[in-house]
Amino acid sequence: MATGILPTEAAVIAVPIVTLLLGLLIGYLAQRSGYCSIGGFRDYFLFRHTRLLSGYLTLIAASFTGYLLFWFFTPAAMEHFFWALSSGPAYPMPGAPGGLNAAAYLIFAIIPGFLVGFIAVLLGGCPIRQTVMASEGNYKAAWFFVGMCVGSILFAAIVSGWVVSLMRALGFGV
Repeated sequence: MATGILPTEAAVIAVPIVTLLLGLLIGYLAQRSGYCSIGGFRDYFLFRHTRLLSGYLTLIAASFTGYLLFWFFTPAAMEHFFWALSSGPAYPMPGAPGGLNAAAYLIFAIIPGFLVGFIAVLLGGCPIRQTVMASEGNYKAAWFFVGMCVGSILFAAIVSGWVVSLMRALGFGV
């Protein structure tokens, strides 16, 4: 394991605290700006407005920069960040369910992502926007948030096992 600026014990404590603080900051900024990734794409394709879309692109750039900073300060917490560069995409992906390789994991991530995007378009906002609206007192958004939590639990407990078994049967696993 690589050593970084923070010792491993401090990294174990620092990562959740920094994550919580960054989550609070991102939530505050999302509430103040009216951030919505789905709305950004909608506004761009329908009206050529880029205000919300630029927030989405900024969030992607800031996330990658944050990962690089976490990796620099606490490499023990981010030891598998550059897994594709060291082992290649055909090998099992660290953290992937059932030891799936990168191709299976992409399929495993993209299909539910399209479903979430489709539902978000029908509801008029992305999951972040719905969460912010629920915290502002919007009942429809609160029910969306509850449904998202229940759906995540059911997917993790039931459906993901079926998908992992199917991917292994198709030859995408270890």
